[in-house]
Amino acid sequence: MGSPPVIAVVGPTGSGKSDLAVSLALELDGEVINADAMQFYRGMDIGTAKITMAERRGVPHHLLDILDVTEEASVSQFQQQARAMISDIHARGKRAILAGGSGLYVRAALDVLEFPGTDPRLRRRLEEELAAHGTGALLTRLQSVDPVSAGRLSDDRRIIRALEVHQLTGRPFSSFMPQREYFQPAVQIGLTVDRDELRDRLARRVHRMVDGGLLAEVERLETQGLRQGKTAPRALGYAQFLRVLDGVTTVPEAAEETIVATRQFARRQLTWFRADPRIQWLDWQDSQLVTRAAALCS
Repeated sequence: MGSPPVIAVVGPTGSGKSDLAVSLALELDGEVINADAMQFYRGMDIGTAKITMAERRGVPHHLLDILDVTEEASVSQFQQQARAMISDIHARGKRAILAGGSGLYVRAALDVLEFPGTDPRLRRRLEEELAAHGTGALLTRLQSVDPVSAGRLSDDRRIIRALEVHQLTGRPFSSFMPQREYFQPAVQIGLTVDRDELRDRLARRVHRMVDGGLLAEVERLETQGLRQGKTAPRALGYAQFLRVLDGVTTVPEAAEETIVATRQFARRQLTWFRADPRIQWLDWQDSQLVTRAAALCS
């Protein structure tokens, strides 16, 4: 008999994914694999709403606290780690449950998705070209070799990555985009939310983070190299509160900026996950949520 389907609990930030994953793990004898990129980082606890030991209720959690803030999160590395963890959990007769709102990371674990390599020297040359000639010059070159990516990308880092991939592989970056084809059997459960209520919930959560010591956490992580990281300093809350340390803004202003950015992020997450027709959606406040979710996982 083959392994059971991998379970993934997805949805916008603040919708209760971590709680449902724990409840499913208790119901189905499972273990949870983190798929929130910012929760990979040691010490980034308050600002990422990282699940506490008490909230885990004895359920083993994997791929939390695996990076220093100076290290760069890698989707391809996560894919290898998550799939190895899924195999290990299933080999022990348990259920593997992914939980997180980082859409590409979830896709990397679940779907047939190929990652081209990297070349630091080539990337450095492209970064120097960007500094010398600007985004427009690189985008024009990308248009000539990969018009699909050129039409989609506006971020400098991703434009550089698309050019790097083309020069390394001879293939357009767009040809590596994921297809909706599972790598192994999977069940995705999405949490539907009342948007007005989620907006209020996210605001309250940010204020709890501030009251719980977010500024002190950012200050401590700054001494550990937070600003030097490529991924961690862009995290919601951390980017805003670094500006407090710089004297650019105040704590109340940073809190409000974090609320706005978090709400925008939640909307992007909903758009991303709603585009996947394989996700089975359940009401986040259904009193029978755990029972209904467990029934989908057989």
